[in-house]
Amino acid sequence: MIKRSLLLLFVLSVFKAVVAQTSPAFEKGKDYEKDERQRFYLSPTRIVWTTDTTSGAIINPENLLKKGTGQADLSGAHLCVLRSASSKKPGILLDFGKEIHGGISVVTDQSKGGKPVRVRIRFGESVSEAMSEIDTLKGATNDHAMRDMVVALPWLGKLEIGESGFRFARIDLVDDNAELKLKEVRAILVIRDIPYLGSFHSSDTLLNKIWMTGAYTVHLNMQSYLWDGVKRDRLVWVGDMHPETSTIAAVFGDQQVVQKSLDQARDITPYPQYMAGMVSYSMWWVIIQHDWYMHTGNLNYLKQQKSYLTKLLDQLAGKIDTNNSEILDGGNRFLDWPSSTNTKAIHAGLQGMLIITLTDGAYLSEVLGDNATAKKCREVAARLKKHIPDVNGSKQAAAMMSLGGLMPPKEADKVISDRGVHNYSTYYGYYMLQAKAKAGNYQGALNDIKNYWGPMLALGATTFWEDFDIDWLPGVSRIDELVPPGKKDIHADYGAYCYKGLRHSLAHGWASGPTPWLTEHVLGIKVIAPGCKVISIKPHLGDLTFAEGTFPTPLGIVSVRHTKKADGTIASVIKAPPGVKVIR
Repeated sequence: MIKRSLLLLFVLSVFKAVVAQTSPAFEKGKDYEKDERQRFYLSPTRIVWTTDTTSGAIINPENLLKKGTGQADLSGAHLCVLRSASSKKPGILLDFGKEIHGGISVVTDQSKGGKPVRVRIRFGESVSEAMSEIDTLKGATNDHAMRDMVVALPWLGKLEIGESGFRFARIDLVDDNAELKLKEVRAILVIRDIPYLGSFHSSDTLLNKIWMTGAYTVHLNMQSYLWDGVKRDRLVWVGDMHPETSTIAAVFGDQQVVQKSLDQARDITPYPQYMAGMVSYSMWWVIIQHDWYMHTGNLNYLKQQKSYLTKLLDQLAGKIDTNNSEILDGGNRFLDWPSSTNTKAIHAGLQGMLIITLTDGAYLSEVLGDNATAKKCREVAARLKKHIPDVNGSKQAAAMMSLGGLMPPKEADKVISDRGVHNYSTYYGYYMLQAKAKAGNYQGALNDIKNYWGPMLALGATTFWEDFDIDWLPGVSRIDELVPPGKKDIHADYGAYCYKGLRHSLAHGWASGPTPWLTEHVLGIKVIAPGCKVISIKPHLGDLTFAEGTFPTPLGIVSVRHTKKADGTIASVIKAPPGVKVIR
């Protein structure tokens, strides 16, 4: 026994020495980065389309729907076989059931002559995108992520391909007289494996699904950085992040990917430049810093922003003329794409947004002990309120004017409520909902959520889109089917500006606004003091009979349940962790 124990100790010591020599990257203090994301494998849920299966070009495609193992073997059983001729190349389109971020894992059997077999792989957020060509007709591209490519698959092996956003994958043989034996094709979901600490459940199943879809859309975009979209734009657009960071606060709580992304935007934008060349995006950076500090209470992180924040606020405070009008310059004057041609609306929106920015900046400056900057910000914000621009019919501008205190809430609500959800937008829809809440029109906001975000779900969406227009709906097909004759293709036939046709992202985090809105206004949870040490809970159920859910704070989970009684009053059960004061 002693000899055996000594031998075991010797073997272990040798193993440790070998690891130390052959894996120096993992020694303490070495420069390497661990991926914070995890990988999950998903089998296809259905076969959407194949070429002719009666001629022997595709045999047993249903075998691809079986649960895979990720391992090639010598059994030769349960294969899907594709055979090409000189005149015909077989193809198959798989549906993985929901939009994901990642690629596919293809496991093969033995091929003729032991040679690799070339295939063309096309990813799609819709069926039509997966069936498309890279051309100028429908807008299909490989921008930001390769979604259309030719690769060689190994003999009796496995290949993992792709890093994009998709739900559908099409595989075609490329060469004449080729044969491919597929054991399995699985999607690889690459995502942060983090819990959904926040939740929402009510008497309206559509609202419940919308809340979760917004949460999942943002979760997909929490990759190495916080992106707009998992197909495109796979970039940090800090102005677009505010609905996302609001969703993260309501669902996941404090996440380092937020700070990492805010810092990246700051570090690549030397003062006095504006982030992404847009003055509004630098203002959104200030607003996000304010809201994130309120939720996390992370003073150490806020202190790291002081130098940059002070200079930026000083610069913004100078952008006012003698008529108390904003004169923001130095880049693209931008609210969102649908309002980008309405110059009067842009001025009105920026006027309101500059007030919000300077008010938030004044608060942060006081927290940081910079009373001089705080005073300047408040003085300029007060001056800006003396100039009342024309919103020129813009719902985006009306929302910003209301939230900035420039427009009576009920007047803004009239503009936003005109023709229902016509002229809504997925990004600024969040602020339209916030303005409706400020006017006390909670039921109107609930209706708008269902009437605007709901149709995307009805068309097969599992994530929310870069843009959506209610006027697109007549005669359109679902995104999870081949477009029937006489129907419009809602993905390929619509879109504008940078999202024309199939370039349009169908998983865009800025469209998640209903998720934090439902948490804040239906559950009624609003942060009053930094670190969620004080929260108010004032529910607004509208026509709901009940609503319940949870909200993550740095001190623990807050849970609420609100039930409407026969007389219309609301009975609430609230549980808050120690250290969280609840105001009702």
